[in-house]
Order: sequence, then C-alpha cells, then structure tokens
Amino acid sequence: MEKVRVDKWLWAVRIYKTRAQATDACKGGRILVNGITAKPSKELKAGDMILIRKLPVIYSFFVKQVVEKRLSAKLVPEYLEDHTSIEELEKLRVNETYFIKRDKGSGRPTKRERRQIDKLNDLKE
Repeated sequence: MEKVRVDKWLWAVRIYKTRAQATDACKGGRILVNGITAKPSKELKAGDMILIRKLPVIYSFFVKQVVEKRLSAKLVPEYLEDHTSIEELEKLRVNETYFIKRDKGSGRPTKRERRQIDKLNDLKE
C-alpha cells in the first residue's frame, strides 16, 4: 500500500476518534497536506507533511508510513513523527481553568468569597 485517504489515515493513527470526525475536519478546511487544504479523499503517501488545526493548537506531523486499519497507541510512533513546536504546545497549558469548590446548598457566595473568585478570574486572564 503506497497511498491512503487522508481521513482514513487520521483515524488510523488516532488523531481523531472517529473517521467521521476526520472527514468533518477535512471538509472544514482544518487539515493541510503539504500546505494545501485537503479534502477527505486526498491521497496521502509517506513523506507528506500534515498540519492539523485543533484550536488553540496547530499540530504538524510527518507521515512515515501509510496505514488503513486503526493502530494500537503503542504502534503510532512508527507511522508518524510529531513536529509540533513547543510554542504551540504551550498554548494548551495557558488554557488551564480554575475551579472553585463550593458545597452544594451553601447558597450564594458572600461578598468576601466573590472577591476571591474575581481575584482568581483576574489571574486567569
């Protein structure tokens, strides 16, 4: 096998959970193969570079081999090489959320608790 559909490959190497999600990503213009927007039926071959926009990060992968059947997670590194920059991966860390634990039925926050919540929200932004 020398070529495979982009949507099949994205599903097989576990970038998307379902093939339908991979197809929708292609149709939505979020998949670029060698710098060109790819349709789901675009033929992918070894040596291609894929950019995937999963906001807020843009992932980049180098295709080592093509595969049609879904792989176990241990085998994925044999079929792709991750070239995503560290700056892009840092965007994931920035989007951490802060949760404030309140007991159920404790009512509305007091003025003091509201100030603490606002202070945490200011730190997040």
